[in-house]
Amino acid sequence: MNKKVFLVVMAGLLCSKGLLAEEQPKSFLGEEMVVTATKTFNSVSDAGGASVTVITAEEIKASGKNSVEELLKGTIGLDVVTYGGLGAQESLFIRGGDAKNTLVLLDGVSVNDPSTISRTANISHLTLDNIERIEVVRGPLSVLYGSNAMAGVINIITRKGQGPLKAYASAEGGSYGTWKVTGGVNIKTGNSGYAASISRQQSNGFSFADDRNQRIPHNGNTSEKDSYENTTLSASWFYEFSPKSVLETTLRYTRAAVKYDDNVNGYTGDRFNFNMTTFASEADPYGLKERHNDNQQYVGRVAWKNTGKVVASTLFVQFSDEGRSDFNNNGHKETTYNGGSYEAGWQGDLHLADSNTLTVGVSGKNETMTYNAYAWVAPVIDRGMLSWNGWLQDQWSISGVKLVGGIRYEGNEMFGNKVTARIAPSYTIGTTVFKASYGTGFLAPSLYQLYSEYGLQTLKPESSRGMDAGIEQLLLANLRAGVTWFHTIYDNRIDFDPLAGPLEYGWPKGQYYQPSGESKSRGIESFIEWTPLAELQFAMNYTYNKTQNPYGVALVRRPENKAGLTGTYRFGKKGSLSATAQWVGERSEVPSAKDSNGDIVGTLPDYFLLNLAGSYNVSKQVELYGRIDNLFDTWYEEAWGYATPGRSAYAGIKLMF
Repeated sequence: MNKKVFLVVMAGLLCSKGLLAEEQPKSFLGEEMVVTATKTFNSVSDAGGASVTVITAEEIKASGKNSVEELLKGTIGLDVVTYGGLGAQESLFIRGGDAKNTLVLLDGVSVNDPSTISRTANISHLTLDNIERIEVVRGPLSVLYGSNAMAGVINIITRKGQGPLKAYASAEGGSYGTWKVTGGVNIKTGNSGYAASISRQQSNGFSFADDRNQRIPHNGNTSEKDSYENTTLSASWFYEFSPKSVLETTLRYTRAAVKYDDNVNGYTGDRFNFNMTTFASEADPYGLKERHNDNQQYVGRVAWKNTGKVVASTLFVQFSDEGRSDFNNNGHKETTYNGGSYEAGWQGDLHLADSNTLTVGVSGKNETMTYNAYAWVAPVIDRGMLSWNGWLQDQWSISGVKLVGGIRYEGNEMFGNKVTARIAPSYTIGTTVFKASYGTGFLAPSLYQLYSEYGLQTLKPESSRGMDAGIEQLLLANLRAGVTWFHTIYDNRIDFDPLAGPLEYGWPKGQYYQPSGESKSRGIESFIEWTPLAELQFAMNYTYNKTQNPYGVALVRRPENKAGLTGTYRFGKKGSLSATAQWVGERSEVPSAKDSNGDIVGTLPDYFLLNLAGSYNVSKQVELYGRIDNLFDTWYEEAWGYATPGRSAYAGIKLMF
């Protein structure tokens, strides 16, 4: 699909009452309640100049999606790159920043894994079971969350027990031999509330090596299916000692396994072997193809909250622990990783007046990493890193002006001290809102970058400074539009040099380093929201994002242009129909990506996708639902040589008790 087709489909959707979009429009000036932008419970319009997107429970349901990764694709200012099918590794880019510059939270708990190369988050196994909403804040937010929050924060918030007993069970199936069963319960009784769900998903999958890409070698080396399975348990519980004192707990456990393929010679294949005679990696389509990894993750939080008209206090302990084992194509264990993050802290909110809230917080964190390689000689890593922080934030409003400002002091046993700050004002006059923000962020080197065989212990923290400014306007009672300009600069960006480091067999092993100069990302985010009828809603967004590394070269896999159209039609309480149209422009690819002739790929072509979804309530107890992804069976790649789903369909039934 090309740009012309995209424009025709968008125009058709805007003029039609039949084809409808996957998500409801996000009300940037609406009254959705958010917590991530300020760590206090506010409406979006009270979060100052923050750029916030809220994906609500209703939008999650309308999408028909199963995973957080699938749902986030198409979100304004956010790019998700997946390296294969279900369960595959992914990268999250907010406003063109690296994946390591995005902090991902689950109920406020960091799920960025300290054992990954650059402390990135793996959301490919995060299902949407028991999820209430997702908040995305774009722009540096280290003042509240410390390391990793250089480009933005994604907070995934689970359901809490409320109301009378509600229970449900669902089953669905579809393309690629995929099926899923889910059950859950939600209740508040007396002083206690519970919400829990359990799910099991399996899929035969498709080959991560792209058999539709005619520019990479095949010869039977792109035919093996890469299966996936996932078991997730999510639960929350609270107890009210009094109307002003409550104990809250959340816990999420995930166990997943995914098969995947080799990536050698600049492209992907089912299996490659290294020929000791020719010193080259050669395709071996007839050998065993057992490459896979097993993953296990625990995330939990316990918080004691006391609230009052003037003072509120939260004392918390939280943790995340993630382990994975990688197996080679012969089924032998190659490596094991385990990363843990353990934090305890306190937050106090002082309501000085109706228009002024002062917040202070302190916490300490210990990150740990254990790494072992079985297939080759490599140093065992068993390390930890302690950090501590204190931060102060003030929120006030007067005569249409709302201002959020804060400062943070962070100490680290490896790198000493770091100070970050942020200010985010907004001004409302009539139906027009002017907003802006400026903030600084930082990212501590990961334990792998410091202590692995490629590590360098003199690495310094990365830093960022980001600014944005925008205007949002209510044009009519049912028509809203806005545009935001942003610019982020990154210093001391950590990169990998394959020609550096100590010699091995007379050749450098490679080493992490920090090139001099700045990386930059700048662009525009814009949206239009239209509600022609109470039951019919549309939203269009366009993002322009120009990036460059210290050498003036575009950062890889970030589209310079991206546009989408969404909307939803609901017929009473019976159900809904929806559709999503998205066009993603050309992106630069990594220099190592090559075709079968050994030529450098350079860029990935643009692509267009159209997804459909719908649900229908047969009765109060029975709901039918389904979706069709990639309706036009578009061939596209988010990373060179890695397959993406073709046209695929899924349907299910949900029983409510």
